[in-house]
Amino acid sequence: MNTNELELLCQQTCTLVTSVADFIRGEVGKVGAEKIETKSLNSLVSYVDKTAERKLVAGLSELLPGSTFLTEEETVEQAAGEFQWIIDPLDGTTNFLHQLPCFAVSVALRQHEEIVLGIVYEVNRRECFYAWKNGGAWMNGQQISTSATASLADSLVATGFPYRDFDTMHRYIEILQELMKNTRGLRRYGAAAVDLAYVACGRFDSFFEYGLAAWDVAAGVLLVQEAGGRVSDFDGGDDFVFGGRLLAAAPGVFEGMFGVVKNQA
Repeated sequence: MNTNELELLCQQTCTLVTSVADFIRGEVGKVGAEKIETKSLNSLVSYVDKTAERKLVAGLSELLPGSTFLTEEETVEQAAGEFQWIIDPLDGTTNFLHQLPCFAVSVALRQHEEIVLGIVYEVNRRECFYAWKNGGAWMNGQQISTSATASLADSLVATGFPYRDFDTMHRYIEILQELMKNTRGLRRYGAAAVDLAYVACGRFDSFFEYGLAAWDVAAGVLLVQEAGGRVSDFDGGDDFVFGGRLLAAAPGVFEGMFGVVKNQA
């Protein structure tokens, strides 16, 4: 798929994602405790997640016939293929259920082994972040870029706390201690897709986290890369979409951040 085709598909997908975000916004405050399921420890889901996913799958199947899906809620057959959509229909479900204003729809397209399209729509602020391969990164029609921050000391760092897998917690706490002493501050919003979108537009200077799934990060990774940022796993490699450990940062702070997470990983 060439750049022009990707741009058109990205525009069409943004329209679909916006409509799904409108549905999610309309359900805020309407989900009673009896409608919430626990998939695993501290991992919640409701009819909103599942309905949003079905809407996305139906629309994306029309936009790109024959494409396959990898989705968080598994409302469709999970399969690989030349073109595979990677979907988190509601990243930040706990925030949504508690009516905390940070949750998003995340949609990425993977062609063979490469992410070529990514969209993160932050529902509350109605901000649509999107990128396609070699097309730059955008938010609501304006091109975005990572920050110009040049030192770790001047940086604002985003992260996510362990909430179900605590095997790495001691290493994580060591990283936090190092960053508390050597950065401008730390933030934990509870939606990795949004954290990555905010790195892409320069609101955060970096983001790192353990225990992430592909649908949490696939779209946001492309946003950061197309916005001029750097992304790696904690070993400096490229196993960050499926490897569960991710560092994304503006160019000026990447090496400083990598030095911290590498030493503790």
